[in-house]
Amino acid sequence: MTTIEALENRIRAFRKFPIRTVQIGLDIGLICAAFLLAYVLRFDFSLDSSILARAISQLLWVAPLQFILLRSFNVHKFIWRYISLPEVRSIALALTVSAIPMALLRTAPVSKPEWLAVPLSIIILDIFLATFFILGARLLRRELHEFAGRANRVQPIANERRRVLLIGAGRAGVMTISEIKNRSGFDYDVLGFIDDDPAKLGSMIHGTEVIGTISDLPGLVKKLKIDHVIIAIANSSSDLFQKVFTICRKIPVKVKTIPTLSEILTEKVIVSRIRDIEVEDLLGRAQVSLNDPSTRQFITNRSVMVTGAGGSIGSELVRQILNLKPEKLILVERCEFAQFAIEREIRQTHPEINIATLIGDICDQSRMINIFQTHRPEIIFHAAAHKHVPMMEFNAVEALKNNVLGTNLLGRLAGEFSARAFVLISTDKAVNPSSIMGATKRLAELVIQDLDRTFAGTRYSAVRFGNVIGSNGSVVPIFREQIRKGSPLTVTHPDMKRYFMTISEAAQLVLQSGAIGDGGEIFVLDMGEPVKILDLAKETIRLSGLKPGKDVKIVYTGMRPGEKILEELESDAEQLFKTGYEKIRIAKISGISQNEMDNALKEITKICADYSEDRVREVLGSLLPNALFSAEFRQEPNKSRQNGFSPSKSAAATVSR
Repeated sequence: MTTIEALENRIRAFRKFPIRTVQIGLDIGLICAAFLLAYVLRFDFSLDSSILARAISQLLWVAPLQFILLRSFNVHKFIWRYISLPEVRSIALALTVSAIPMALLRTAPVSKPEWLAVPLSIIILDIFLATFFILGARLLRRELHEFAGRANRVQPIANERRRVLLIGAGRAGVMTISEIKNRSGFDYDVLGFIDDDPAKLGSMIHGTEVIGTISDLPGLVKKLKIDHVIIAIANSSSDLFQKVFTICRKIPVKVKTIPTLSEILTEKVIVSRIRDIEVEDLLGRAQVSLNDPSTRQFITNRSVMVTGAGGSIGSELVRQILNLKPEKLILVERCEFAQFAIEREIRQTHPEINIATLIGDICDQSRMINIFQTHRPEIIFHAAAHKHVPMMEFNAVEALKNNVLGTNLLGRLAGEFSARAFVLISTDKAVNPSSIMGATKRLAELVIQDLDRTFAGTRYSAVRFGNVIGSNGSVVPIFREQIRKGSPLTVTHPDMKRYFMTISEAAQLVLQSGAIGDGGEIFVLDMGEPVKILDLAKETIRLSGLKPGKDVKIVYTGMRPGEKILEELESDAEQLFKTGYEKIRIAKISGISQNEMDNALKEITKICADYSEDRVREVLGSLLPNALFSAEFRQEPNKSRQNGFSPSKSAAATVSR
């Protein structure tokens, strides 16, 4: 057996020995050593037999006292190689507390035996030395662990390592550089931090200096021959991304970032999971906080149902709701695969949550009744809908059945089963609708307001917002797929604009809206400024490391049925009012009478039963005077009155509160 093999066998044998026992024994030894060294220092290294005997007699009760206090502060549960500031505080506090009984016994105005009366100077020295020894042992263990990690890591050849600047010398930046230096798998050579805080300039973080501000980037990149700039701020604004990306595109140098704050807090990824900047980063806004007491109170310990739970919005709502600890989460979805995917994710990330994964069509009355009878949801987020604008132009009855009758069925069941709240996910396409999809969603809003008048015990509301980046069928994934295939990017019109927000922000604002509603509101989310689809296409190309027009062409395909150049969040006939939340407003909208709604639903039910595609636009046009259907689809509304259906076009009934 070689010397190396013998050493490896000894290490394996040591690892089999209970490490916690070794650590406890070492702590006891360090406590004793600190107390005796305090005596040695106090008496200038000359201890006669009487002083030594007194020290030992006092050690017999001081050491157990300090050990018990360390145990009571859970010091021995800490893993030594991961020691950080909270563990340091616990150790220092436990040993400081041990000084209190020692000092009281020393200063008590009663006669006491010598073995109880520890000198005050010894007490002070002992606390400092014991803290130093116990912390030192743990810090040494951490350093050995990190040294071993660095030694075992396969280091890239020096000239192959990527030269990096980190933007952000805050907490996320500290965590990022620590991970880069101590974890294997990174070939980054961090040459400095960039931070706009003048107080941080010249300071050192893990041996790396803060060497400049963002405006210094061009000069620093050239001087230091930088390959990558990494934005190490966990909650970066789109303005910062735009600023950095614009500067780095001109230099040019590659830009990356770390995960968002919500991803880190929900434990989806670790801070060092460095990735490329995406369009979502450039368009996203400041993170919304779900720590709002009203939102937490709205969801926590309640039975919550999400329809369309496997879709883009529905699945993100599910993820956000999980973080608020519902008593039960009921997932309703028609697509089996989408339901399987979200259920599998939940089982892995939140095994403690009680969930029910149910396959069902929201238009299936018997199935929906069964779900409400069995699970008794208190809060319903209704995200299930047909949303594809051009497709619904040629499937008008299906859009009407799913988006209007399905919403009405679920809403009525919510009222009949005394649910607390029902929240409809609406769209900006419901404003002055030019499409079947938008018109059916606007009618769904009217249904919600009618139900709020009918069922006093249930709060009904709708939340209206624009496009969601990255959702199923949205333009950004289509652009990415076209780039991957080497195809030109297709844009319908050079002037077309859309409002965008990230899926995470949309879901969080929906939850907040549901929490603050009194009933009957149409909440309108602040979408910021609209973005040109052409500009979005160009940014997607640039973020792929290519040049628009040169490496990837952009072609115009023409507007499709039902589309507008610019979507709207409110019409001229609507008024928007502020709420207590910056990004949420309430639209005061004219509705229709209860009798008109009853007649409309009867007519819609008949249309769906007969599958009368040619009647859909006629009825929707009669109900929605602000609808902007194309001329070839628009019919005279007088025909509807011949069938006993005559909705009023007056704006007298206002049901928003």
